[in-house]
Amino acid sequence: MTDRIWLTSYPPGVPADIDVAKYDSLVALMQESFSKYADRVAYSFMGKDISYATTDTLSQAFAAYLQSLDLSRGDRVAIMMPNVPQYPVAVAAILRAGLVLVNINPLYTARELEHQLKDSGARAIVILENFANTLEKCIGATQVKHVVLCAMGDQLGLLKGALVNYVVRHRKKLVPAFNLPTAVRFNDAVARGTAATFKKPEIKADDVAVLQYTGGTTGVSKGAVLLHRNLIANVLQNEAWGEPLFSKIPANEQPTFVCALPLYHIFAFTYCMMLAMRLGGKLILIANPRDMSGMLKELSKHRIHVLPAVNTLFNGMANHPDFNTVDWSHLKGATGGGTAVQSAVAKLWLEKTGCPILEGYGLSETSPTASGNPANATEYSGSIGVPMPNTWMKLLDDDGNDVGPGQSGEIAIKGPQVMAGYWQRPDETAKVMTADGYLKTGDIGVMDERGYFKIVDRKKDMVLVSGFNVYPTELEDVVAQLDGVLECACVGVPDAKTGEAVKLVIVRKNPALTEAQVRAYCKENLTGYKQPKVIEFRTELPKTPVGKILRRELRDK
Repeated sequence: MTDRIWLTSYPPGVPADIDVAKYDSLVALMQESFSKYADRVAYSFMGKDISYATTDTLSQAFAAYLQSLDLSRGDRVAIMMPNVPQYPVAVAAILRAGLVLVNINPLYTARELEHQLKDSGARAIVILENFANTLEKCIGATQVKHVVLCAMGDQLGLLKGALVNYVVRHRKKLVPAFNLPTAVRFNDAVARGTAATFKKPEIKADDVAVLQYTGGTTGVSKGAVLLHRNLIANVLQNEAWGEPLFSKIPANEQPTFVCALPLYHIFAFTYCMMLAMRLGGKLILIANPRDMSGMLKELSKHRIHVLPAVNTLFNGMANHPDFNTVDWSHLKGATGGGTAVQSAVAKLWLEKTGCPILEGYGLSETSPTASGNPANATEYSGSIGVPMPNTWMKLLDDDGNDVGPGQSGEIAIKGPQVMAGYWQRPDETAKVMTADGYLKTGDIGVMDERGYFKIVDRKKDMVLVSGFNVYPTELEDVVAQLDGVLECACVGVPDAKTGEAVKLVIVRKNPALTEAQVRAYCKENLTGYKQPKVIEFRTELPKTPVGKILRRELRDK
């Protein structure tokens, strides 16, 4: 596809293409911000502000410490932590030392952790002590030789840090007993690095920066190989795309981003941490977004400009009794991603904040942003918007042929943000990359005549009822608008008569909602084969830590 029909939908001033080769490495981009914004607050965590200058100093010292170990250039170092200040410091240090970062979900079981450490060949790990017990169970089966232990209060100063650590360890009992005798404490590692000499390596754009694991909910977890140039491109693409939004932030105010999504997830990694750094912004680190009251209490202390979130987080916040304790009047951008934003949630959010949710789209394999709704849009569109600068998207049928506007097909993406492949899995890479360099996403979409794409569903999530395709996203979006529904999910279950039947699982907002009411509503709003055969009420839906609903678990049960 050579004709980018979507360019006519770009906001004024957003270019079709930008210079994505502006920096030799992600390190060069980061160091420019460390220097340019030295006196500004980089991170705010539990009431403590950490400046860009401090982040620079700490990360260089930690990089020197990593270099003092028996690690070679290109070796993998894992991070297994929630959103704490040591995370961005460790990221900068690992990259500055010429090493490769492996992001790990801190809620992984020992089995999942072992797989990822073995697959990546990680030789060191930076881990919050809360999860050290999990590491102890599997470290013997991995190549990990060096463990750096972080504690929640490490960066909060002597008194407050000690108090926070005491509460976490002894009052809340969030640190199970563990035995990792050779582990070094984070602050000790920094002290050792401060006394050592940092040797600046030459890092090139084509060097591997991050292994971002993906597919854990759909099959074997694979590492998407993201090069320095992939991540640089996506940071700069997001900066250019968001300019109409960022330009609304008053010149005398520091751009302030909320980081409630976990930093090990590529959406938060690029759009929160890296983009905020690029803009000289302040990043409010939320370690536990499931503590909605605590999060809203923290947000009430700040003037917030940008909030990236997933549908479940927007929904949970908007329905929380403390929602209005936060001053939302300064919010310029609410960016939805990770999973489809439901229209009922978007409507409620707009009513309560006056700021529309602008949905974007991407994958771990695309660093992650591939498309987005224009940043000057004033309402939720229900689409994933149009491709970013320097990006091509098209739709393919089952035989790999292009399909035109109005027809559904598998979304395929080409651009500088697309990964180099899957880590040591050429067979898996070959399955998703086309001969002309497009990444096949597994998502089924349609494109309209303006170049806007809309996802109709995942290939594998589609339910086939008597030969008719039922897309769960559509059904969920309809049911979510029924009064009394807080959340819902739809899956296919085996059926002797129709092959598959639709099962609908609902979490009620109003306990008086009945199955009969749901069925009557579905009958009114959905054609026969789309209506649920099985309706189940639950108190909660199974989700990943990022907030994606695990349809597979609903199917298995």
